[in-house]
Amino acid sequence: MKIKSISGNTPVSLKRTIDAGTEEQRKAVRGIIEEVKKNGNSAVSSFTRQFDGAHVADFRVSEEEIKEAYSTLKERDLEIIRAAIFNIKEYHERQLATSWFYHRKDGTMLGQKITPLDSAGVYVPGGTAAYPSSVLMNVIPALVAGVDRIVLASPPGKDGKLSAGVLAAAAELGVTEIYKMGGAQAIAALAYGTETISPVDKITGPGNIYVALAKREVFGQVDIDMIAGPSEIAILADSTANPREIAADLLSQAEHDAMASSILVTDSKPLAESVLKEVYEQLEHLPRKEIARQSIDNYGLIYVTETINEAVSVINELAPEHLEILTAQPDALFGQIKHAGAIFLGRYSSEPVGDYFAGPNHVLPTNGTAKFSSPLNVTDFQKRSSIISYSREAFRANAENIAAFARLEGLEAHARAIESRNREED
Repeated sequence: MKIKSISGNTPVSLKRTIDAGTEEQRKAVRGIIEEVKKNGNSAVSSFTRQFDGAHVADFRVSEEEIKEAYSTLKERDLEIIRAAIFNIKEYHERQLATSWFYHRKDGTMLGQKITPLDSAGVYVPGGTAAYPSSVLMNVIPALVAGVDRIVLASPPGKDGKLSAGVLAAAAELGVTEIYKMGGAQAIAALAYGTETISPVDKITGPGNIYVALAKREVFGQVDIDMIAGPSEIAILADSTANPREIAADLLSQAEHDAMASSILVTDSKPLAESVLKEVYEQLEHLPRKEIARQSIDNYGLIYVTETINEAVSVINELAPEHLEILTAQPDALFGQIKHAGAIFLGRYSSEPVGDYFAGPNHVLPTNGTAKFSSPLNVTDFQKRSSIISYSREAFRANAENIAAFARLEGLEAHARAIESRNREED
């Protein structure tokens, strides 16, 4: 991690070039997808043995496995999951869109009909790690939207089981269709179906490069949420911020992935120097320090600007996944932020608050895509149909113009479709 003083229109970036995988990786993913399309369950089973080292006879999680998960979890852990569910559901219920209609004086009725998707597939990373928070953040907006069928897929450990936390989180939300499968083969099974797995309409959830490439390949057959890159955090701070807390927050993302990006933008050189010192001191005491060190050394940076307004401009250019504003008056600055996946205001709004518990979704746009995209939300699981009901009066008043517009585009049959009705009326 280095300190870089900038001013004016100095170019800034997250310092990462996230490509669409290597040709070898793309070829491997396409091969996996074709094999699953051709051979269904046997292909999924074979790839599960090959990539996860697990021999799974029946992919679907049984009721007994869910009961076992509950028996192994501490009651305190279940209470935390339930509290998080309440907060996340309460937040997402405010996003729910509803149908609307309006009438014109000539009798025309126009509107928009909101319909939930029939089904959604949620991918949850697994294997050596457990992410019950990914279950909550992907399933809850689908539930609030009204999706009838929600399918969960997660790679098993070598023992052929899913983590107790993931199973309990799914069960608490009423998800019972859960499959022990991961990687590109899981994405293919969700998109195209197998002998025992019906395909879904949309796939959401994070994963490794093979999952991301598989989601890209099946897009069009199904909808997807986004192609997410490594995690990132940007912190906008002034001289009033605490260097120890900033360093801890930067490292909270660095421990995710060797390619995670942690950036501080400040108008205070003394703060920048203190944070740099703190980062490397705290780094030595992290269990995942080797991963965090690679992230900090390769993708960590401290920008020092001349003014706080220049710092805001830097943030808007970065368009980070997570943005913390640690200034004397964060409420006075967040209105100037145009591009960020999630904005955390003030000292007590550390990024992990949003990861697990506050309520907003933690599935966020990365790698600058916050300039044009949004966090996963309820509307991602709803679709819209336009409603058009023209009255006789409105039709006769506008028929000539509609037919003329059709002929302007050289579409005679369109024009005649309109005129045929006028002739019948006459």
